[in-house]
Amino acid sequence: MKTKTLKKNKVNIITLGCSKNMVDSEVLSGQLLANDIAVVHENKKVDHNIVVVNTCGFIDKAKEESINTILDQVELKRKGKLEKVYVTGCLSQRYKDNLEDEIPEVDAFFGTMELPLMLKQLEADYKAELIGERLLATPKHYAYLKISEGCNRTCSFCAIPLMRGNHVSKSIEDVVREAEGLVRMGVKEVMLIAQELTYYGLDIYKKRMLPELLNRLADVKGLEWIRLHYAYPSKFPMEILPVMRERENICNYLDMPLQHAANNMLKAMKRQITCEEMEELVAAIRAEVPGICLRTTLITGFPGETQDDVEELKAFLEKMRFDRVGIFTYSHEENTSAYDLADDVPAEEKERRAQEIMEVQQEISYEKNQEKIGKVFKVLIDKKESGRYLGRTEFDSVEVDNEVVITGDKKLKTGEFYNVKITKAYDYDLEGEVI
Repeated sequence: MKTKTLKKNKVNIITLGCSKNMVDSEVLSGQLLANDIAVVHENKKVDHNIVVVNTCGFIDKAKEESINTILDQVELKRKGKLEKVYVTGCLSQRYKDNLEDEIPEVDAFFGTMELPLMLKQLEADYKAELIGERLLATPKHYAYLKISEGCNRTCSFCAIPLMRGNHVSKSIEDVVREAEGLVRMGVKEVMLIAQELTYYGLDIYKKRMLPELLNRLADVKGLEWIRLHYAYPSKFPMEILPVMRERENICNYLDMPLQHAANNMLKAMKRQITCEEMEELVAAIRAEVPGICLRTTLITGFPGETQDDVEELKAFLEKMRFDRVGIFTYSHEENTSAYDLADDVPAEEKERRAQEIMEVQQEISYEKNQEKIGKVFKVLIDKKESGRYLGRTEFDSVEVDNEVVITGDKKLKTGEFYNVKITKAYDYDLEGEVI
């Protein structure tokens, strides 16, 4: 009688989209490991037999990348190189029925809140006691820390509430416990993320509790940098600013997507704020936290946008002189209120406008970087690449902002801080030497 040898499962998780998805993948990894199931992120060896694709459904380009990734994995399954393909994340949440019809080779689709169901499919038990424990997909010295899920805003262009639901805050105790666990793993920098950071606490504490949360996190021993991402400008909680100013380990950095500056566009986007109010807010933030780095994100090509609106946006950038700017072209998303409007700006024109706006910001970025020459900054070393060390100042977040290229022959340690004197500056990056 032949005995059947059972090969142990190994799960590869492929994460697409934003940092919030990355955290979800890391949590899934932690749960699988706790169930003695081998798990890897973005495995290049293809020595795994199961794949979980964590998808993004934010805009057209992201959806296309997600679909292509699923099809690539299905093809590997067809060739016998994989046994199972599972799909989760925002695309799966939003288009589950369509995807099941169009890609039946996928073994199961799961929504953004169906982790216990997915674990059951993978023959694992959901362990509630594992709050905050996860296998990091980032280098071990930094991590994203999600403080809430979902969003209560009704921005006309945004499909996130359709995929992530209403705003739900984690308790302060849970966030602090998670931060403490990350520090024990070697994390020195946490990037606080949420769909809407400044709404934190309103649902469970009946008031905005971000200032209290920041103070509690700043008390965590070993946490050297705390960085704030995705603040909403309308009803901005000014109480966080003294905390940012007074607590040394809270980075003087704020990521606050504004989306546009022309009032007719802001109104059509349902942003609940005017250009004049945004200017006042930026001035107030800079007055409260001198030297703060402000990052914003913009959208070009929204329905009805004219060249005059683009000129207003460019003038706003020149006046405000943000340190960092990212830009998206508008994506016409079904079931958003903007979907009822005519998507009347051609794709090529959206791209042209985005380029035109970024040329304005490129000049501002260059000028601001030139001002840093000769100054010394505390720099966190992220990696060594092509024989050079690459790091960041407190004014730069991972992947989206400037890098500091370290010159010289000194051996440096990844994940350590060094004082670096800036010797050269470019549009988006700096060069410097350790002193």
